[in-house]
Amino acid sequence: MLQRAALRAIRPSSTPTPTTTTTPLHITRTALTASATRIRAYADRPRRPPPPPPASSRPGARPPPPSRPAPPSATARARQTSPGTTLPKDQTWKPADGIKMGGAAMPSAANAANRAEDARRAKTSVNGTRPALDATIRQAPLEPDPTPIEPQAQRLDADEPATGSLRGRVQDAQAQAENTPPPPEASAPTEPEPFATGPLPDLRQGIPSTFDIEFGQKTQDQTREERPSKQTDGMDPSSTTPKDRRQDGESNRSYDRSAYETSLDRRRAQMANWLYAGILASIVTGTFYLARPFNAREEVPTGLPPDEITGWAPGKMYARLRARMGSQMGYYTEPTFPKLLPEIPEAQRQPYTLVLSLEDLLIHNTWDREHGYRTAKRPGIDYFILYLSQYYELVLFTSAPISIADPIIKKLDPFHFIMWPLGREATKYENGQYIKDLSYLNRPLSKTLILDTVKGHVANQPENAIILPKWTGDKGDPRAGDLVRLIPFLENLAAMGTEDVRPVLKSFEGKEIHQEFAAREAEARRLFNAQYASEQSRRPKLSLGSLAGALGVKSTPGMGGGMVLADGQTVSEGFAKGKMLSDQIREQGQRQYEAIETQIREHGAEWLKEEEEEIRRQMESGMRDMKQGALGWFGGGAGKGEGGK
Repeated sequence: MLQRAALRAIRPSSTPTPTTTTTPLHITRTALTASATRIRAYADRPRRPPPPPPASSRPGARPPPPSRPAPPSATARARQTSPGTTLPKDQTWKPADGIKMGGAAMPSAANAANRAEDARRAKTSVNGTRPALDATIRQAPLEPDPTPIEPQAQRLDADEPATGSLRGRVQDAQAQAENTPPPPEASAPTEPEPFATGPLPDLRQGIPSTFDIEFGQKTQDQTREERPSKQTDGMDPSSTTPKDRRQDGESNRSYDRSAYETSLDRRRAQMANWLYAGILASIVTGTFYLARPFNAREEVPTGLPPDEITGWAPGKMYARLRARMGSQMGYYTEPTFPKLLPEIPEAQRQPYTLVLSLEDLLIHNTWDREHGYRTAKRPGIDYFILYLSQYYELVLFTSAPISIADPIIKKLDPFHFIMWPLGREATKYENGQYIKDLSYLNRPLSKTLILDTVKGHVANQPENAIILPKWTGDKGDPRAGDLVRLIPFLENLAAMGTEDVRPVLKSFEGKEIHQEFAAREAEARRLFNAQYASEQSRRPKLSLGSLAGALGVKSTPGMGGGMVLADGQTVSEGFAKGKMLSDQIREQGQRQYEAIETQIREHGAEWLKEEEEEIRRQMESGMRDMKQGALGWFGGGAGKGEGGK
């Protein structure tokens, strides 16, 4: 701004000024100073000779002499002269550059020319106007003059703001704020200024306004005095606790939130309010819809009393709401199907159902760093499954997903003596655990038993359950043979045709079943042997039965008066040989087991191969049907498209 004012002050006018107080020397120096910035960039490089001036229209006019370019200095030769030119390979300083180290810089030829021209102009100038500069002076670089010169604009007061303008008021207010005297020093030591009246302002919602302080309406002292003080009578201001300071800072940070909100923020807040209102209305409407009375076409959930089916009383509405919500949540907590086992006539299946658990009963899983996951099979489990399949419909019920248990079941029972495997999908989820509810098996509970290692799994039918200790998988585990020891009890329970197994299990409650059953069987054997000895002593030596036996004729059922076993032997014949009914049943079971084991040993591999081929044929048939269905679907779509065309 000062340079532009100076240029305006020294710009030549079309009409000469008669008198002026400015000296020619001062005007020349000011002009040279103002044009220094424009000349300095081109001073060090050589100038091209200007083109010849056009021919004057006046006849006989003499053309001006061509300006001679100033000779380039050593420094100008060493630097790049224009963009795109290559730099010299060696740019280090050399003594030939004309710079003396350790002494004052010698004035250049341009400086000497400038001083000579100034002296000449001071002698020749009369009216103070700016004369034309020579080409030599325009091309020579200018050096700063150490003599201080008062700026022309400052001397003429051309840079001062107008009186009463906004710029003037702002400068006055800023000067007043900067020149405010500091407050008197207190005798007692106080805290530093930023923490004397509380913490710093909260800048997360924007920068507080400082308009009043900047424009002089309020000073910093007045702003401090307006803040509420926490000092009380008889207390030292420096004794305020950090809690008081925090509360003081929170009160000082109170601001109007709407002042920082934009139109987008207001639209978002409005949309959020509408969203909350919609959610609330949906909840209220859904609650009344679920609590409505049941009509004749709706299925009433089980467990809902008849008197609560209709009515608008709060208690009845809550009961219907809970019943409907329970039926909706039953999709996640109830078994997959209400009947887990298919309907099979009793004549085509075993009359009794034995449910077996998998984890820590038939197998045990372990994991270690060396081998990873490993599965151990309980000793005697093959004999247990094969032997009891003669008397029970075996069902495997595990709390693990069936996709995880299925590979283990295939290796554990490759010949499918366990007819129905059930997984977690068939369990009932209650109170944070999976329950194996036997009421969903579609079998009479009076002839159903379950063997498990977790009491919570049979919480709904504990009277049908036998809880065994968990098998740890160790070779020396004394409980490893518990399943095999239970075979005589389970065999006798099914072979004797027990009408209801629950009272029998109740009689063994709190006792080891295999030990208690062995003790009871030993007592029954003692009584039978005593009775058999007494009958043998009273029986005549010759009888119809003994005579027929001697002749090789077997006695008929009418002769023995008892039932016939599966192998054709009557119970009376067994009694005649001194065998109890349990002994005869066990012998028959052993013969059946040996026959089945012989068949497996001879034809087991063939059976497994036939099963694999059947599975492969079913898969191929299924893939073929899928392909035909897909081709038919695409063909039908193409036909419809052509018909549409």
